[in-house]
Amino acid sequence: MKQFTIPFTYRSPLISAIKARRRQQDKMKKDFTPTLLDFGPVQIYLARHFGFCYGVENAIEIAFRTVDENPGKRIFLLSEMIHNPQVNKDLIARGVRFLQDTHGNKLIPFEELTQDDVVIIPAFGTTLGIEEKLNAIGIATEKYNTTCPFVEKVWNRSEQIAKKNYSVVVHGKPSHEETRATFSHAAAGTPTVVVNDMNEAILLGRYITGEKQPEDFYVDFKERYSAGFDAAKDLERIGVVNQTTMLASDTQAISDYLKSIMLKKYSLDESNIEERFADTKDTLCYATNDNQSAVYGLLKQPADIAIVVGGYNSSNTSHLVELTEQQLPTYFINDADKIISANEIHHFDLHTHSEKVTTGFLPSDNPVRILMTSGASCPDAVVEKVIDKIAGFFGTSIEQAGLEGKEPL
Repeated sequence: MKQFTIPFTYRSPLISAIKARRRQQDKMKKDFTPTLLDFGPVQIYLARHFGFCYGVENAIEIAFRTVDENPGKRIFLLSEMIHNPQVNKDLIARGVRFLQDTHGNKLIPFEELTQDDVVIIPAFGTTLGIEEKLNAIGIATEKYNTTCPFVEKVWNRSEQIAKKNYSVVVHGKPSHEETRATFSHAAAGTPTVVVNDMNEAILLGRYITGEKQPEDFYVDFKERYSAGFDAAKDLERIGVVNQTTMLASDTQAISDYLKSIMLKKYSLDESNIEERFADTKDTLCYATNDNQSAVYGLLKQPADIAIVVGGYNSSNTSHLVELTEQQLPTYFINDADKIISANEIHHFDLHTHSEKVTTGFLPSDNPVRILMTSGASCPDAVVEKVIDKIAGFFGTSIEQAGLEGKEPL
């Protein structure tokens, strides 16, 4: 795989060594057991896969190179390049300014831009409408485009099934930048609707079966469907694609459910299902799959708590939290500074969408066993700082982590 040039401050010597060793031992990436860092009184189990993915490193390399190559020019990011506070803060420190927030709200009017400005497209991609507006100003959006190749793969899959007269169902978070971009690209070629979760997929299924009247569709899926969508006929042939960072099991369940609806309504079987339901296969990116599979492997290890590191608005990270919190007390943090002391941690609650304070988060067991992973947009250096801070509470440091001969490494 290509090696990217990114700021060395995002790298971790410890984690780089661990990942290199695991790649050597598991070249086919079939072993999802965690790596044990044994500090004696505390044992930290690192997920087999975590941290920066191909798309994120590609975006970081392009963004920082763009700054270096354009001295004296105004440089803008369309929105957060990735959902990581450290990376975005570093880019702002280099003079980069955001045009929009993560929900698409304008921070700087496009009317203030000129053809001499540089605009970086984030890893999530953007809508066709925004590309047209920037191009009309004279800004070449393709020159500094960091859109993840795996997001573009979803767009290509949508285009392929659109040409076969399928409508597209996008499984994604409606307000997420990537979902908005994918919706835009899909809707350019075929009727498109977004479903957020299984409940919405079931609701959509009731329109397919005729249990609900077509006119109600426009209320239930307000601002989720493409212009001119005809609920009476555009759900007769469908295919499912997704926001690449969704929970894989959720996307599969939604796809299987809608497929079962088509099988039943049109009296089909597996041999002729493509008359009504497109074979889109899996459009989740490899990193999302690997990181989620690694968490399933991580959870096989008996432990006291789990710590997940990443941006609070990171979709792929939030799904890792959802998996770990099903089994263990889970602390979702975006920086080592959120661990105030051995007794106090400030962490994000996905259910209330707010940061909360927990005291006594480290159990009194000996040894304390902690599962740890991070999202695809989180620098390894941040994870190392979290490890070192926790180790320090037990009178040790990362230099003393036992790696040789320790199972399950």
